[in-house]
Amino acid sequence: MSAPAAPLRRKMIAGGGALLLLPVVPRLARAATILAVRTWPADEYTRVTLEMDTELKAEHFTLDHPFRLVVDIEGLRLSPAINDLVSKIRPNDPYIDSVRAGQNRPNVVRLVFDLKQDVAPQVFTLKPIGEYKYRLVLDLYPKVAQDPLMALLKDAENDPLAGILENLAQNSPTEAPIPSVEGQKLPPIARNKQPEIAPPQPRAAPGARSGRPILIALDPGHGGEDPGAIGSRGTREKDIVLQIAHRLKKLIDAQPNMRAYLTRDRDYFVPLNVRVQKARRVQADLFISIHADAWIKPSARGSSVWALSQHGATSSAARWLAKKENDADLIGGVNLGAHNAQVAKVLLDLSTGAQINDSIRVGTQVLNEIGKINQLHKNRIERAGFAVLKAPDIPSILIETAFISNPQEEQLLRTSAHQQRIANAVLSGIQDYFSAHPALARRE
Repeated sequence: MSAPAAPLRRKMIAGGGALLLLPVVPRLARAATILAVRTWPADEYTRVTLEMDTELKAEHFTLDHPFRLVVDIEGLRLSPAINDLVSKIRPNDPYIDSVRAGQNRPNVVRLVFDLKQDVAPQVFTLKPIGEYKYRLVLDLYPKVAQDPLMALLKDAENDPLAGILENLAQNSPTEAPIPSVEGQKLPPIARNKQPEIAPPQPRAAPGARSGRPILIALDPGHGGEDPGAIGSRGTREKDIVLQIAHRLKKLIDAQPNMRAYLTRDRDYFVPLNVRVQKARRVQADLFISIHADAWIKPSARGSSVWALSQHGATSSAARWLAKKENDADLIGGVNLGAHNAQVAKVLLDLSTGAQINDSIRVGTQVLNEIGKINQLHKNRIERAGFAVLKAPDIPSILIETAFISNPQEEQLLRTSAHQQRIANAVLSGIQDYFSAHPALARRE
């Protein structure tokens, strides 16, 4: 007689029911319609989004041996769009192995996600905003949350500067060894016939301490569910700024005394407060958020650089832009119930005058360099209440590289040559800042 099977450990989060998938029942007159199904796999978490024409209620629970996530959606019937979710799961998804769908009850569709690892799921709904209708969002986070600092510890053998950093650390025995940054490959970018612009020559930055290179946090705006602004040719802000960030990271990593860290290295959404937290957890010396501007009139053009304002925006246009960028969380989709609102408020309110002054200094240097390769929208640093600039102890600037809503500037942003010019200009501004203000390099 065989030993009894080990009982399943069931972790109830909400709802219940067996895993039996019943045959499809006749259509319901008032069943909701699935408009789109999207998946956004990333190392940090995988997001699955179901866009619907009406708000629905969902319950979920997880199972072990093997790991599964079960989601019951009320008021829904099976449809080709639901079945399309199966084909959207990529083999390299770090969390989802496969998906099964079935009509569990007459008005309930059950999704069963076969998982590659144990997850801590967040399941929530979003109201209509922008181009989106109602959305049911499934965020699959690892049970042990990934620390951004781990990106500085992985794949040292693939880091061309690992040896340099190791030597620096060995030359300063009182300093802790500095971990290397994970190598990140530049994504494919359409080539054109324009020649690449030669990068600035490496130059020393007096602010760098022995054994501890200057760390720049690069923040490509938007991502995933949030495309950012979209040009007349369909160019998406989230794609352009990610390409520019990769180019800038490559330049920074080529400097003997600098390293770069990306808040996102692929196409997925990162909440604004998480971008700030990432920069603080890796102890960045500087935070640079990269964007492409947009306006209701296509004639608006030029680059601009922004710093934080605690006392109101410098113009009505500045207030409009800050609101647009701060609405990224609403568009990208944040589970507000999963965050401690009081802690987030304290973090955002701690910004100091010293941080803002340093931000204006570095922003001025970057603006001067960008003005050499592109028309400026304003010849001075502008200020507004951008949530992403509110790290209390890191100089932080936001760069609007150009107006993606302007057809000529949209075309420039699409070219690898102009992206490289922007990256070169930003690097030069960074170097000028740390050369002129060595005492502003981050304290231990």
